[in-house]
Amino acid sequence: MSEPVEVSALAINVTIPVELRWTDSRRGQEFVLQTLNVRLLPDGHLAVKAYGRPSGGGRAGYVPFPVPDDERFTALVGAAAERAAVLWAAHRGLA
Repeated sequence: MSEPVEVSALAINVTIPVELRWTDSRRGQEFVLQTLNVRLLPDGHLAVKAYGRPSGGGRAGYVPFPVPDDERFTALVGAAAERAAVLWAAHRGLA
């Protein structure tokens, strides 16, 4: 391919370890946050949001929550980005 391929987004989903999970509320409903969605921004920085399930069970919409400003999450996101880079670099093409 002679022209550079434009990649518009790179994102990974990371399971939050049980000991780091927390609850938060939105629209009167409490959620247990279980997953981080990490995006690589065009400037090379990472953006992260948390997602989860209602603590009372059932289903709810895909509602993002901010991630606490905590060095444990910074370390988790950094490790996840490094692991994703290794996995992407080792891809074996389309299945």
